[in-house]
Parts: sequence; structure tokens; C-alpha cells
Amino acid sequence: METQEIEITEEDVIGLMDQFTQVPPLLLKMVVSGNSNVVNSFQGQIEEYKGTLSPEEMAKIKKVLEMPVEDLQEILKRAYLETKQEQLKILADPKAKPFIEKNLQGLGKILF
Repeated sequence: METQEIEITEEDVIGLMDQFTQVPPLLLKMVVSGNSNVVNSFQGQIEEYKGTLSPEEMAKIKKVLEMPVEDLQEILKRAYLETKQEQLKILADPKAKPFIEKNLQGLGKILF
């Protein structure tokens, strides 16, 4: 499946960001402001989870990894407006860009 053919929706982002939306907003703010690499902390779980993903899900993840962070944050912003989940608002903030870049890069190394 070509990643160019795949469109990423707010629902896809909400699904992919499910782990972040379970983190209390205050804790997420601290992790984002500290530009922490949380992906490395969960490498084992990510590798296990990878085995459960369908080719379509892997293609969507790859598409997200290839997107400019600004585009991803725009989707996060729209998802926040739809769900009012504070965690999505935190990730949509331009100040979260370095955190997102670092963690997407780490995720890409583990998954691909």
C-alpha cells in the first residue's frame, strides 16, 4: 500500500494518539516541555504491539511519520476541537514540535 494514497483523518490521529490521551494533561505538559524521548522508554511494548498491527495500520503509521509535523499538529488541533481532549491541545501547540519530532523519529527507528 503506497503511503501517498493514504489520507490521515482526525479519527486516525485520535487512534494513534490513544496512549497520549491516557496520560494526565499536567504530566504530558511536563514531558513535552522537557522534550523527553518517551518512545525509548516503551521500546519493548512498541515492538510487541508492532506484531499486532495490520499492513494498513502500519501504512498509516508510516504516513504519519512522513508528514511534516506542522501538518500533523493541524490534525491534532482539529481532533482537539472535535473531542476537547486536553492532551491533543497540548500536542497541537507549536511548542510541542521538538517533542513530536524526537518521538516520531524514535518510533520510526523501532517500527521500520
